[in-house]
Amino acid sequence: MLSCPSAGGEAGKGSFVVFCAMNPLFLSVPQRPHSRLRLSAFSVAIAAALPAAHAQTSPQLQAVVVTATRTEQPLTDVVSDVSVLDRTVIERSGAASLADVLSRLPGVELTRNGGASAVTSMYVRGAETRHTMLLIDGVRVDSQSTGGPTWSTVPLEQVDRIEVLRGPAAAIYGSDAMGGVVQIFTRKGSGPAQSSVAVGVGSHGTRKLDASVGGSQGQMDYSLAIGSERNTGFNSQPTSNPDKDGYRRTSGSARLGWQWHPGHKLEATWLGSDANTQYDTFALTQDDRALQRLSTLGMSWSARWSDTYRTRVTVARGQDRYESQPSPYLADTQLRSYLLHNEWKLGSNTLTAGLERREDFLSNANTTPTQTHRRQDALALGYGLKHGRHTLQMNLRRDDDSEFGAHTTGSAAYAWALTPQWRLTASAGTAFRAPTLFQRFSIYGLPTLKPESSTNVEVGAKFAAGPQSFSVVAYRNRVTDLINYVSGPGACVNGVGSFAGCFGNTGRAHYTGVTLAGGTRLDRVALTASLDLQNPTDATTGKLLARRAKRLGKLGAETTVDGWNLAADWLISGQRFNDAANTQRLGGYGLFNLAATKDLAQGWTVLARIDNLANRDYQTVTGYATAGRSLYLGLKWTGR
Repeated sequence: MLSCPSAGGEAGKGSFVVFCAMNPLFLSVPQRPHSRLRLSAFSVAIAAALPAAHAQTSPQLQAVVVTATRTEQPLTDVVSDVSVLDRTVIERSGAASLADVLSRLPGVELTRNGGASAVTSMYVRGAETRHTMLLIDGVRVDSQSTGGPTWSTVPLEQVDRIEVLRGPAAAIYGSDAMGGVVQIFTRKGSGPAQSSVAVGVGSHGTRKLDASVGGSQGQMDYSLAIGSERNTGFNSQPTSNPDKDGYRRTSGSARLGWQWHPGHKLEATWLGSDANTQYDTFALTQDDRALQRLSTLGMSWSARWSDTYRTRVTVARGQDRYESQPSPYLADTQLRSYLLHNEWKLGSNTLTAGLERREDFLSNANTTPTQTHRRQDALALGYGLKHGRHTLQMNLRRDDDSEFGAHTTGSAAYAWALTPQWRLTASAGTAFRAPTLFQRFSIYGLPTLKPESSTNVEVGAKFAAGPQSFSVVAYRNRVTDLINYVSGPGACVNGVGSFAGCFGNTGRAHYTGVTLAGGTRLDRVALTASLDLQNPTDATTGKLLARRAKRLGKLGAETTVDGWNLAADWLISGQRFNDAANTQRLGGYGLFNLAATKDLAQGWTVLARIDNLANRDYQTVTGYATAGRSLYLGLKWTGR
């Protein structure tokens, strides 16, 4: 658990303290007491439901996945632990944000410093939030300041499909993918032109307006969507700054494809999101605003040269920009990437070879110089085999970083179809994450930092028979050279600045656990369930890592009554600790949500959602309140 540096001393340092105080990576403050929630009964209930359950429903089993290996695969052939959500599932869930959607999946846990637009941390299998990589239409998004993407800025209204890979994937994607990969796909037009308009109102002054148009004409396909959302918020920090903390966000996405020759396609994608969020800090009583911008731009050329050989060339740019006012702070990350991906299919064998270049740029007043950059060049090789009952996937990648040199990662995964319904899986792999430019060159930085490294092994079993399915995965991910902020006299060995602390490779972590997941249908009711029994610990002290529970349970039910699609989900979290010393206890909690949708007249759909139905009072970050019972009503029109 990191602590904020002292606020005294140097010019410009106060701006970082404001940013630091709102960032969950640095918060360390007293908490008010919470009642403990015992999960034993809930664990038994979930475990009892699992033998006839799995997180993927039967329609999803026919989906094609690209995130697992960077090549198209039927979900049934994927060895990795993957979940897929399409637009229909997202809309029926009634979720308010991307983080809320992801938190309902197995192995995923989130924390927030307040409302939906506040700083959000995402833990996949207990790994640090910076250890999960985010791709938007194949474009990498990351912050070279805090590390990891800004999850709260990704607009859910622009999302058409989500693929979540649990477990390391550095042998495929390079740095960052130590805990998992989340890939988001924006809308893609097809067929006759179709347009939609959606409006909604809700608790805390929520107002939403979304519009989109898309289709295809001849060799061209197109899609354009825009969205706007306002929320007056609630008092997220009642003990120090009693005011409402709302936000405004505008977003848009566009996609244009041109099939200029059989087997050859040019495609351009863009996504942009601007958010203006009110927030409170412990250091100040005034109301600050976070101005955040996330944008991606990608251009690709896909070419099928023959039945056995295809290539893909991609040029992309991702931006993650954070600015605070009136307390001045600015961190602007831009990532540029270039990819040449080759794929050969020879019978039951698939060979891949890729060249990739990544360039990171950071503008930050607290770095020396204020504009820093680096590049990584990589060669990635892959081999896949699908033969009878056997599926094999092997990957090897070597990254050459302009700052710390070369790093090699590899992975091997195997699946055996024991019967037509049962598959056994096993995999092992290594991964790494390069230190951010802020961690190396800021006034709190250490230029000699090494990459964080991990070794992961896992085994699993999957069952699928009609509407019933079930999976269990056991994993162990050991991380060395974990980067922590070390405070105290003499802690900063490089002597940069006047602060008694800096970043250092001082930590080791063990992420171990078992995930059970599933779904089934009882008469007209579709059921889903998952149970995570995890132990994310500091390998040096043996204590639980901050803000991560040892037990997570999720139950879901969906049915149709008189034309209404009714959905309910129940999220149950065990107790956690707010600090690395495990002295600030955060109580367990359970959240019950309801959603209902119905098609009215032709083209019209109504949505109603109630979050936190029981009005549960809980915190995921000490000192920061969360929303109580919330209501949302929406109306959508779709026409051709």
